[in-house]
Formats: sequence, structure tokens, C-alpha cells
Amino acid sequence: MFTGIVSDIGRVLELERTGDLRARIATAYDVQAIDIGASIACDGVCLTVVATGTEPSAWFDVNISGETLSKTVIGDWEPGRRVNLERALKVGDELGGHIVSGHVDGVAEVVRVVPEGDSLRVTFRAPEALARFIAPKGSVALNGTSLTVNEVDGAEFGINFIPHTQEVTTWSRIAPGLRVNLEIDTLARYVARLNEFA
Repeated sequence: MFTGIVSDIGRVLELERTGDLRARIATAYDVQAIDIGASIACDGVCLTVVATGTEPSAWFDVNISGETLSKTVIGDWEPGRRVNLERALKVGDELGGHIVSGHVDGVAEVVRVVPEGDSLRVTFRAPEALARFIAPKGSVALNGTSLTVNEVDGAEFGINFIPHTQEVTTWSRIAPGLRVNLEIDTLARYVARLNEFA
């Protein structure tokens, strides 16, 4: 489990396509403290660490299955791409965002980006099947970042990115057409499921 509070910006170093996709990601994390088999959210996708190293600088490797590639934007990754990283939540850690599983539900697309003071007002379009789970003042995780929804209009929803969020994540580089990983709020998913039986 994660909180959607990004704690590092990694960089894709290498991509190797075998049966699955293997990615090497540079990080500021102390990789000697990362166990093989640990989970790290990479742009919001919970991935398992399969190797680590420190030469020429700290890095970790993850394997990405075809199923994950079909549900996320990882297929768009190229060497040099910056990615939001978060280590798995430990019991007793501060829950600063919201409960995020790292199981991406689908891909949203940036529709509009409008400066608003020092912030950015960004409109996203969600897949139709997921739009009903997104509510004003509710939470979503986009590329692993816990964010509050401002408004909803059909399949479109708005997010306000304050300067701090832009500085400590990859959201400083946002433009119309960008595809992002979307995870809906777990609570919204269960409420919708319960309503099916009401």
C-alpha cells in the first residue's frame, strides 16, 4: 500500500524487452536498504524490485508484465523519462495523502492546462467506465500522486497543481495530450459495488 505522496523522482535508465519488460530506474533512495521483492510505486504502478545496484549511481530493476503494460502508460516509457517514486507504506507511517494500492485502473489524458496564479489548473479525461468513480472533492491518484478533484463534468475532471507539487513530482512537465496512470479511490470502488446490491 502507498499514500500517493511522492518521495523521489527517478529516471528510466534502460528498458529490456524479453518475455516481459524489464526497466532499470535511477533513484536517490538508499538501494542497500531496499530488499529484493520490495514494492515501489513507479508513476503509481506497484512494481516489484528484482535487482539493485550502486554503479555508476543508485538504481533498481523491476519487471513489468504484459497485463500491466496494457493497463498503464509504462509502454510509453523511454530511457531518460522521469518517474514519480514512492516506497511502500510501513505501519506507523504518516498517511499524508490517501490509501493508494498501486493497481492502476486505466489511463487518463490531459485535455487542458491553464495557469492560475502560481498553480496549474489541469483538466483530465477519464475512460468512460471509470468516470462514475470520480467525485468533486474526492481523491484520485495520477501517476502515483494523491490529488483532490476540484470539479467533474461527465468524463472530465479538474485538478489544481500547487507549486510544491510541481516541484517535488514530474507534474512540472504537463501538457495537453499527455497520458497518465489513473487509480480511482478505493472507497469509491467499494461504494459503487455495494450500490449494485442496494
